[in-house]
Amino acid sequence: MDTRREFISGSVSTAALLAAGPVLAQRVDPVELTLDEASRLIRARMLSPVELVRAYLARIEQIEPRVNAYITVTAALALEQAERLEAELDDGRWRGPLHGIPIALKDNIDTAGILTTAASAVLASRVPVENAEVYRRLREAGAVLLGKLNMHEFAYGGTSAITHFGPVHNPWNLDHIPGGSSGGSAAAVAAGLCCAALGTDTLASIRMPAAYCGIVGLKATHGLASIRGIIPVSESLDHVGPMCRTVGDCALLLQVMAGYDALDPVSIRADLPDYASALYLNTGGLRLGVPRQPFYERLDPDIAAAVDAALEVLGDLTAGARDVTLPPVPDFAVILAEGYAYHEQYLADAANRELYDPVTLERLQAAGRVPAATYINVRRELELVRAAISQVFADVDLLVTPTTARLPEPIESAQNPAQASGAEPSVRNTAPFNLYGIPSISIPCGFSGAGLPIGLQISGPRLGEVPMLALAHAYEQATEWHKQRPPLA
Repeated sequence: MDTRREFISGSVSTAALLAAGPVLAQRVDPVELTLDEASRLIRARMLSPVELVRAYLARIEQIEPRVNAYITVTAALALEQAERLEAELDDGRWRGPLHGIPIALKDNIDTAGILTTAASAVLASRVPVENAEVYRRLREAGAVLLGKLNMHEFAYGGTSAITHFGPVHNPWNLDHIPGGSSGGSAAAVAAGLCCAALGTDTLASIRMPAAYCGIVGLKATHGLASIRGIIPVSESLDHVGPMCRTVGDCALLLQVMAGYDALDPVSIRADLPDYASALYLNTGGLRLGVPRQPFYERLDPDIAAAVDAALEVLGDLTAGARDVTLPPVPDFAVILAEGYAYHEQYLADAANRELYDPVTLERLQAAGRVPAATYINVRRELELVRAAISQVFADVDLLVTPTTARLPEPIESAQNPAQASGAEPSVRNTAPFNLYGIPSISIPCGFSGAGLPIGLQISGPRLGEVPMLALAHAYEQATEWHKQRPPLA
């Protein structure tokens, strides 16, 4: 295993890219390729997995110190994996679209023999002995591991400014947060430090940082992708999902991640469609629902303007939109009680309590005071609301909202205990979809006057990933927002 910030750089060959034809001839830096583009070149033997990994490691060496997206860079392992996968190509074996693709994982996703800390001093020396199920599937599909990504401590907040390894910086403005808790995942993808990443999402933690960093973040139906081997926040609400530059790239990752896991108690059985093919379905007949309250209330003016413009584009791509009302969701007693259950063993030791960030410790200790009867009642309400949301989709096919109500704040204010101890307002628009258990995706839809990204959220019914991905892809193709890159030299 490599130590933190150990890098191996190498020359980056561009001949293979120049041979790929006029579309890619101008893209001589492999790290500028989308996952799908890199995959096609690798399969055609126009790009070497080893060259691609070396290009990313060189990019990490150049940019990473300013962004602080990684906790551990597994440079030697990545090169070893890339060399093995290149040899398989020489032997005529191709594992699929992820063959030779460099990815990174949020640091609460277990990796055997590799430090996995959840960005906390409590687990600063923790090295798992088994891989999380999602990483096992990605590795078997040919993905290459570049390393483990910084995050909000224990995924217990939405800023990624509270972490044992120092705050993560938003690549679009290094003085601002990238969102959280998967802030390192979003920042790494946006800054070109990996081809794709995995994040986890309990209330906002894939979609909010995706919106803040101008990338795509996907939370599928609860239980569609296994959460076994991931340090939990709340089993009833936790999701794991892809964070990429495009909707199509997310679909390729989801295809590998999705599927029943008998050892995961919340995993579900479902027939899996071809998500990549679903992108090209006709969206003209889709009926959109717009839940005005509370999702469109008290928006930053730049967000309101960007989302209004996005709704106009979506109107041309679909059968139109109508206002809808969503069922009220229960309070957060479930996440509090289930979160405390994991930490109780650590909190029992006074020495461990000293290792938590004070804000995280305060939240966990408050969570420990939730009565059992309250938890049971709210858990029952959760099941009822998951049944109730299905009735909304009798009249509409998809829901459209802003991903967040506000723009990313400065890191300095996010580290202020007086402000950080409260619930982040930006989870207001994302948290209900975790409680409903339905799929949701954030895609770029504009920028603020100060140049900070803005996200649009599209949500579908339970197991409604296909129409959701199709519309997100159609919007992406009709606009240019996903092509923008942060101004990092």
